[in-house]
Amino acid sequence: MDFAKSLPFKRIAFIGDYLPRRCGIATFTTDLCESIAAECPEACCFAVPVNDREGGYAYPPRVRFEIEESDLASYRRAADFLNINRVDLVCLQHEYGIYGGPAGSHILSLLSDLRMPVVTTLHTVLREPDANQRRVLDKLAALSDRLVVMSQRGIDFLREIYHISEEKIDFIPHGIPDVPFVDPSFHKDHFGVEGKYVLLTFGLLSPNKGIEYAIEALPAILARHANVVFIVLGATHPHVKRDDGESYRLQLQRLARTKGVERNILFFDRFVTLEELVEFIGATDIYLTPYLNAAQITSGTLAYTVGAGKAVVSTPYWYAEELLSEGRGVLVPFRDSQAIANQVINLLDNETERHAMRKRGFMYGREMIWPKVAHRYLETFVHAAEERTRKPRSTLRVPTLDTRPPDLPLLNLSHLRRLTDDTGLVQHANFTVPNYHEGYATDDNARGLIVAVYLEERGEELPEEMAVLAFRYLAFLIHAFNSLNSRFRNFLSFDRHWHEKAGSEDSHGRALWGLGTVIGRSKQSGLRGAAAQLFESALPVTEEFASPRAWAFTLLAIHEYLKRFAGDRVARRLGDVLSERLLSLYRRNYSADWPWFEYSLTYCNAVLPNALLVSGQATGRQELIEAALHSLEWLGEIQQAAQGHFVPIGCKGFYPRGGERARFDQQPVEAQAMISACLAAKTITGAGFWDAHLHRTFDWFLGRNDLGLSLYDPASGGCRDGLHSDRCNQNQGAESTLAFLHALLEIRLAEASAAAETPEAAPETKDQESGVKDQKPGAEKTEAIPANRH
Repeated sequence: MDFAKSLPFKRIAFIGDYLPRRCGIATFTTDLCESIAAECPEACCFAVPVNDREGGYAYPPRVRFEIEESDLASYRRAADFLNINRVDLVCLQHEYGIYGGPAGSHILSLLSDLRMPVVTTLHTVLREPDANQRRVLDKLAALSDRLVVMSQRGIDFLREIYHISEEKIDFIPHGIPDVPFVDPSFHKDHFGVEGKYVLLTFGLLSPNKGIEYAIEALPAILARHANVVFIVLGATHPHVKRDDGESYRLQLQRLARTKGVERNILFFDRFVTLEELVEFIGATDIYLTPYLNAAQITSGTLAYTVGAGKAVVSTPYWYAEELLSEGRGVLVPFRDSQAIANQVINLLDNETERHAMRKRGFMYGREMIWPKVAHRYLETFVHAAEERTRKPRSTLRVPTLDTRPPDLPLLNLSHLRRLTDDTGLVQHANFTVPNYHEGYATDDNARGLIVAVYLEERGEELPEEMAVLAFRYLAFLIHAFNSLNSRFRNFLSFDRHWHEKAGSEDSHGRALWGLGTVIGRSKQSGLRGAAAQLFESALPVTEEFASPRAWAFTLLAIHEYLKRFAGDRVARRLGDVLSERLLSLYRRNYSADWPWFEYSLTYCNAVLPNALLVSGQATGRQELIEAALHSLEWLGEIQQAAQGHFVPIGCKGFYPRGGERARFDQQPVEAQAMISACLAAKTITGAGFWDAHLHRTFDWFLGRNDLGLSLYDPASGGCRDGLHSDRCNQNQGAESTLAFLHALLEIRLAEASAAAETPEAAPETKDQESGVKDQKPGAEKTEAIPANRH
């Protein structure tokens, strides 16, 4: 078939990682895109890669649009871009770890919005998926016109475990470069290993590679064949390096010295080009893959070496069992260094058998070279287009603004970086310049700690200096704690002198909230351990506090803490005590026209119903939830202007009961507190009413406010300190900037969670599903509150 003339489409987009990003998916996507472009030169082939770090990569011209891994909105923008540019077919590379959201669920939002056929290559098919992984693959299959797998076992799993019709699945082998069948000696002088037998393993280095077992096999191999050298080729996997540095590589090097084989092992710590890789493979006599995990459905490294005609010794992971059958390699048990040694020695002793194995692999690989693989993909593309013509997907449409969440600003941490020094977060700023004269505050560092943990939870790929934020802010809280009175000090001067022996009760509560967030959400055991020690020491004193907001912050802290330690009876008891105090306060002060906890509205007002909401959800106490929803609904109404925008209570006078409400100065912390409470209400009730409230509130940061001025400064990444009657306060202090970042990250985390649960994108809310329009949740239940208020 002359695909250049017969294809029913002319524009093909490839979604996945892309070179120069260093990973196997990037290499595969790049090779596939270039190979299809070569086979079909009249078609316009371009790439849409996923960035795992801020700023992306120096991509080639083939790349037309970039997706930010953890930014759900960027997936929707990518779908818009593909639809508007009349792309005829999308070829998606799927691996759970490369897309944002639980089990990579963000990609489903993109696919749900597409109007063209989709062909998805599955690089991983799990035999025992967890709930999120199963949900993602089920939906991915439904949104794809054709599925491509690279092994027969992948077809079996899709049919037997995921109940996908085999008619929808195509087997296409992993592509490989077309290299000649050469004698290994031809390339050995390039690496200074002339006259030696070369064992090779290559790929991004990580502990699941099992290379330690190959090293442990070397003494026995060298006892029989002293002229053996083992080459370990590849850089450490970027994510492993980010989390653990070079600890695995160093462990392997120490093991080599311990075994006395350091003269016979070469580490090439590089991500090599294809040309370099071909030379390394060319110089190889035996390729080793001592992987530790059977659950690997494909392997590009194994495909490359078999297709290049190399003898292979491998553990029996799924892809190796299939590719190395019929004498194309030998399998050894997992974690068995002696078996590796025995098989390597056997192949080196038996040259005839080794070369026969090489030839069988090389001949099999002729069907895997990229031109043939590209041709088979083009056949699959044609089938996908034909099937879409026969079965058009009427449910796919361009969603209108009322059916999709609003786009959010891009994350910019520049100003947070400026405000952070070796001590912690500087409190204030003159415009965008840190104001050292005002020093530091514990409550700001507690806010910063929460934001840092949210960044970790979103999976942000951060510069190294940003990745240490949580450690720096936690260290500040540890230093702030006064063990003599079990209280946090709050204000620290720039020359590191504390202003008081005990800070406010509210700052103590905020510190606990930061610690609880670390304990409940962080994956870093060192952070959690230090935070847990401090949490245990600082929690009991809160039972003596008189501040309702300190109670509320502590309840939020306990809520986060119990995510990890739900069985802690001391924390649960204190949570019951403080939530009962808040409820009693609400009942004492309640009236039909003032359903509130106090006789005035002051600052961070929404934190009070928020604390009752999470407590009620955790304990199942409906009276806590009803009181919280009623008070929050009222707060939302009085903080909404006639024109529909958010108007927080001003801090110049606040709002006393029966008195005059202060319109200004409006503070960013009020918006953040309201957004957090609305998210909690939406989680509990499922009602779209709260979604509208929280997005209206977030828009206050962006200029939908009394003055039509943006509090958020996208150029600096900071947030202005407040809205006066005639202007914005141009200073961008820590409290305001962290209020904005907290709100932005919390909304994004909620979107990611919602996308995982209802991946169709733009899910209907529960009140829409039941046919009820704009009903305010909780309104029909809260009339029982007055009878109990005394």
